[in-house]
Amino acid sequence: MWLLFLLAAVLCLAWGIYRRFARTLEVSGQYTGPPALPILGNGLWFLNKQPDEFLSIIQRLTDEYSDVFRFWQGPEFTLYVGRPSMIETILTNKNLTNKSGEYGYLSNWLGDGLLLSKRNKWHARRKAITPAFHFKILEQFVDVFDRNAAELVDVLGKHADSGKTFDIFPYVLLYALDVICESAMGTSVNALRNADSEYVLAVKEAANVSIRRMFDFVRRTPMFYLTPSYQRLRKALKVLHGYTDNVIKFRRRELTNKTHDKRTDSDDFGSRRKDAFLDMLLQTSINGKPLTDLEIREEVDTFMFEGHDTTASAVVFTLFNIAKHPAIQQKVYDEIESILGKDPLKPIALSDLHDLSYLEMVIKETLRLYPSVPLIGRRCVEETTIEGKTVPAGANIIIGVFFMGRDPNYFENPLEFIPERFSGETSVEKFNPYKYIPFSAGPRNCIGQKFALNEMKSVISKLLRHYEFILPAGNTNEPLLASELILKPHHGVPLQIRRRGLLPFKDQHS
Repeated sequence: MWLLFLLAAVLCLAWGIYRRFARTLEVSGQYTGPPALPILGNGLWFLNKQPDEFLSIIQRLTDEYSDVFRFWQGPEFTLYVGRPSMIETILTNKNLTNKSGEYGYLSNWLGDGLLLSKRNKWHARRKAITPAFHFKILEQFVDVFDRNAAELVDVLGKHADSGKTFDIFPYVLLYALDVICESAMGTSVNALRNADSEYVLAVKEAANVSIRRMFDFVRRTPMFYLTPSYQRLRKALKVLHGYTDNVIKFRRRELTNKTHDKRTDSDDFGSRRKDAFLDMLLQTSINGKPLTDLEIREEVDTFMFEGHDTTASAVVFTLFNIAKHPAIQQKVYDEIESILGKDPLKPIALSDLHDLSYLEMVIKETLRLYPSVPLIGRRCVEETTIEGKTVPAGANIIIGVFFMGRDPNYFENPLEFIPERFSGETSVEKFNPYKYIPFSAGPRNCIGQKFALNEMKSVISKLLRHYEFILPAGNTNEPLLASELILKPHHGVPLQIRRRGLLPFKDQHS
């Protein structure tokens, strides 16, 4: 009897899968797109591809099929959208709040935190965590930005005035990791001074393995758990999760004993001058229940992941742009000097950051050309109609943030670097906010965008108060871009730096 029941269950499941797939096939005909193979779809395009090849694949498809088209990742229906009117509907539709399947490859690391959680769970977490990003809370992190930026200035000093070219990306990435560790957990990993520490190397390994799964046809399947890559990920996560768990236990015990004000620099987890994101989570409740240690770890790890690569990307591409456009760099420096004065050691305040309006325009224009998250993914929970066309349940949707920013239909002279696009009433943000979404938009927009923008303004202003950034001769083309969930310069960003007030290099173009 139980065999008959099992057989009936299997048949029902098979029938349900067939009906769903048949419906997907039916509605897919509403969209143009490249021919696909049975079962494999267009998956062979991505077989053994490197991250620097992904954007060029999408670019070729947009050139041929315009700003809306479909393709198949194996049997999965995927819809690419680069049209602002459709994007507005997608990012504000309650059936499209879940992230696309690609994000799931981060779940071993981030668990079910704010980035990956779905629908009701996400909504409850977002509502509970939002107060931690109030501007009065953010003000306490300005000192963290400034101190770590001063460390970056000091570390870069060995390259100053030499006339030699170096890749600035690794330094900015380590700076951003130091900032996010101190802001998220109230601890210092001293990444800038100790780049080979166990924790720093574990962050790099976890990010590398998790993200590369997205571009590997085999590792996207359960076969991943039989590969050496999974073993490397497990080893890295043991370090990362162990560190976070220990900090959480220490802070929770400290909170319980009401000894917040009795810590010293000799504590196990370093000196803490301000409450960190973790401290706020320890006092956060959802539906009257405090967050568990696991839930807190998920959010701290999510903040760690989202808050260092993205910021480093934006800062480095901004430095590239101002080095490429010396007149713009001078205008930014003049604004900084007019607000902060000529003393490069003067600490910056939150009000100073708000006053750096031209620097903000430069950063925003950089994010138009080089959005830190070049593609946003959503999954359609229930069948939905957008602009008269059906999006089937289970479909992945890719939003082309990167390509919209360079589309002449939405931006005049799109490849030119013009910060004034973001000036006053003519700002592109006001004309159509959904054609410019470097921090996403709608309910699942980036919760930390004000934190990130303040950090970018702080570190860039600190660097420019000490150094002039110069592109070496013959390196004026944009860096080779890699889409690893975060947009990165695949071979780094080569620059030269000169201390402010010194004469030019004798032979800077040699």
